[in-house]
Amino acid sequence: MVLATLTAVPAMSQDAEPKRPSLDVLNRIIEDHSPQTRIEAPDHERISARRIDIVDADGTIRMTLSGETPAPIIDGIQYKRAFNVAGLILYDDKGSERGGFGTADVEGGMAVLALDHPAMDAIGWRVSPDGSVAFSINQAPPLIREPALGNALVPGVSTPTRMQFTVAADGTPAVFLSDKNNKPRIRMTVTEEGFGSIQFLDAEGTVIHSITPEAD
Repeated sequence: MVLATLTAVPAMSQDAEPKRPSLDVLNRIIEDHSPQTRIEAPDHERISARRIDIVDADGTIRMTLSGETPAPIIDGIQYKRAFNVAGLILYDDKGSERGGFGTADVEGGMAVLALDHPAMDAIGWRVSPDGSVAFSINQAPPLIREPALGNALVPGVSTPTRMQFTVAADGTPAVFLSDKNNKPRIRMTVTEEGFGSIQFLDAEGTVIHSITPEAD
């Protein structure tokens, strides 16, 4: 999740078991085994100096607006954030984070937005301090559960980023299409000369064929 501390582990080959964080790693980043996901007696809205919670008819928190958003909750367990994010968080009917947007307190500031699979980002936008912009679409990872954590879903299971749209800090645009091993295999871009180009890459990232009609 863009708004969580975890990033997807690089994907393995199609037939191999997907990589996942170990139980030791999960225990180190768990913030709370029993985070608050409900309000027993809501008075229609909860407003405080730094946080507003929107709840459904059942009392489950479905949306939080805060200058210091809660650490991400995934399947009933709350995990630590690496840095503060101010903004809006969305939750499903079980109280698990399923997306949000805001600004991350990193050097120079970063704007972020994500919509999530059950245990990691599905799509994510990022506007970085250097001016670069990226939009990524991730394949849904397998849902793996950890018996030692009450059979909770494991976050950060490996999955490939299948599509990425970027504008580099210098303005260069690119679209990447990747294989199931997270290797970019097609890159569409505009060259420094202003020519549209489609490049085909091998698994090592070497361009093996390029179509740039204007350059020809």
